[in-house]
Amino acid sequence: MATPARERVPVRTIAAAIAMVLATVVAVLFVMKVERILIWLAVSVFLATALWPLVGLAERRLRLPRSLAVTVVFLVVGAALSAVIALLVYPLITEGTKFADQLPGYVQDAKDGKGPVGDLVQRFHIDTYVQQHKQQLQDQAKGFGASAAHVLTVIASTVAAVVSIIVLTFLLLLEGPKLLAGSLSQLSRDRADRVSRVGKDCARAVTGYMAGNLVISVICGVLTYVVLLATGVPYAGVIAVFVAIADLVPLIGASVGAVIAGAVAFLHSVPAGLVVVVFFVVYQQLENHLLQPVVLSRTVKINPLAVLVSILLGVELAGILGALLAIPVAGIIQVLVRDLYDTRTQRLKPEPTTGA
Repeated sequence: MATPARERVPVRTIAAAIAMVLATVVAVLFVMKVERILIWLAVSVFLATALWPLVGLAERRLRLPRSLAVTVVFLVVGAALSAVIALLVYPLITEGTKFADQLPGYVQDAKDGKGPVGDLVQRFHIDTYVQQHKQQLQDQAKGFGASAAHVLTVIASTVAAVVSIIVLTFLLLLEGPKLLAGSLSQLSRDRADRVSRVGKDCARAVTGYMAGNLVISVICGVLTYVVLLATGVPYAGVIAVFVAIADLVPLIGASVGAVIAGAVAFLHSVPAGLVVVVFFVVYQQLENHLLQPVVLSRTVKINPLAVLVSILLGVELAGILGALLAIPVAGIIQVLVRDLYDTRTQRLKPEPTTGA
């Protein structure tokens, strides 16, 4: 019995398969090489989407050309951020100078076991720990000088990232309408209408996230101010503003603010510090598992469970940046999936709205 001849694979098919594999490898290597630039661009798109309604409002109400409207919005937002920074930095400088003047007294109180610092030293046996690990602490202190160059490098790269993101955001807002019009003009009318509808829905998800996140931060700042004021902690307003700004970062932002607020409260008095720490422990649990999912589910229009899961996944995949972008990305994915389902079932909404 003759063995059937095997069908030979065409050389063209083999070459195409090899070319596809090589192209995939090159694409992956390219993305890894420009990962930082892509992150800057993603943040810029996110900020441009959030500021887009303000630019449109300036164009309509003030009857300004696009370039002037973008400039006005940037100036207003920049002035607001500068005011907040000044509100935080000035007290930090004055209090830092005052703390430096009082530092010898704190050191002496710690040695004598007097005042809140001395009480903490005796209560937690910090002096014993310092004596037992004196050599290790000295070695670590020597290492701080060696890492100064690294710190300067990080600061320089951060400044470059901030400047690049600002410029990219400005250009996206300025040239965005032209880019969108040019892209949509390449599509058929029906497809262009669909893309425009879905794009507006995705933009609503991003702006809804910004609005919800601001609401949560304001609630956190107000409650922090009330607690600090009730416990007599100085500069309650400044600390509350800092906590509200830090709380813009989901999950971990409140913890960063809690560390600063708790440290200042403990310097004021031990009971005040304990009250502040207990407040933040309770509040952060309520914010992460109740307030944040409920508020963002209403503004971004996604399920509270999906909000929590998306934040956890974002933190695990990309750290702080993932936490910031997780919810709007989840909202955009929901919009795309819903559009595909509605298109398949012929149940398109007459007006684009986020939500199920």
